[in-house]
Amino acid sequence: MNKQSNIYTTIYIIVLVLIVGTALAATSLALRDRQQANADADKMRQILAAAHITPPADEIISDYTRHIIETKVINSKGETIEGDAFAIDVAAQVKLPADQRRLPVFVCRLDNDQLKYILPAYGAGLWGPIWGYIALDADGSTIYGAYFAHQGETPGLGAEIEKPKFCNEFTGKHLFKNDIFMPIAVVKAGQVPQGDEDYVDGVSGGTITSKGVGDMLSNSLTPYEAYLKTLSAK
Repeated sequence: MNKQSNIYTTIYIIVLVLIVGTALAATSLALRDRQQANADADKMRQILAAAHITPPADEIISDYTRHIIETKVINSKGETIEGDAFAIDVAAQVKLPADQRRLPVFVCRLDNDQLKYILPAYGAGLWGPIWGYIALDADGSTIYGAYFAHQGETPGLGAEIEKPKFCNEFTGKHLFKNDIFMPIAVVKAGQVPQGDEDYVDGVSGGTITSKGVGDMLSNSLTPYEAYLKTLSAK
């Protein structure tokens, strides 16, 4: 076959694409388990971070197993339902009506034997998704810790939601005021919300991302109200 012909060039390209595609597919399959293990470990790290537990990379799984003593899935009535809390796609659940959601709960026991209840949150920032975890005291109202992350917020602006300075503002805030459920508001520095809810200052220069955090907390945590009331009743 004439190597200078169009037919030869076309066949050569097709064969090359098939070889490269097959190699990439084989590599992806070979690494899939490792990639999933890394993703799971990172999720464990984030859950623990909400409770101020920051193990080294090689101890994340062991610390998660030691501190997370129970996981459960509940519905908006606070009832436990079947399911794997760790495997639930929170991003998909927050798009559903509250009464149709499957809500994960991670029960964490600290080294001092105190129990914390960690709830996931998912929402939208300026440039992409944002998410996080909120750790609550056993009263179901007081925030013990918070962890937030993002996919593509602007460095130095919206991306500051992942920094301890912002996350630590939530510590000690309450979700219930006078027995009324009120998710934490995120407001512009120097302002106060119109209601009586606890609030934190938003990120300077990251107004839209800050608003996204507030909306995320309201949408993600409100369906947990009935369950959190059962914790308070205990």
